[in-house]
Amino acid sequence: MLMAIKLVVGGSILNVISAYASRVGLDKEIKRLFWEEFDRLVRGIPLTEKLFIGGDFNGHIGATSAGYDGVHGGFIFGVRNGGGTSLNCAKAFDLVIANSCFPKREEHLVTFRNLFCQDSN
Repeated sequence: MLMAIKLVVGGSILNVISAYASRVGLDKEIKRLFWEEFDRLVRGIPLTEKLFIGGDFNGHIGATSAGYDGVHGGFIFGVRNGGGTSLNCAKAFDLVIANSCFPKREEHLVTFRNLFCQDSN
C-alpha cells in the first residue's frame, strides 16, 4: 500500500510517502507491483523537491552495511533477507535507512513478534 501527500512548507515543497510492503511469503506478483508503483511514485518527484519516506518494507537489512555504505548506518541486527530489495531501492534513489543510523535498546530492535508461532519450550 502506498500513499503520498505534497506539502508546501515555507518556500519548500515536501513530498511525504507512506509505504507498507507485502510481508515475506506473499505472492511475488503482489510484491513486484508494489515495487513498480513505488519506483514510479519516487521517480515522479522533481529533484528540486524534498522527499520523506516512512513505512514498513517488511525486510531485514541485516547487521552489516557491506556494499551499502551511505545507505545503511550499521546499527541493526540479524541477517539480511529478500535479496536486499529495500537496500537496493535506497541506494538507487540516494536515500538513507534512518532507522539503521543509531543504536537502539535490545527490546526496540524488533518491531513485531508473532506470539502464536513461538516455541513453547
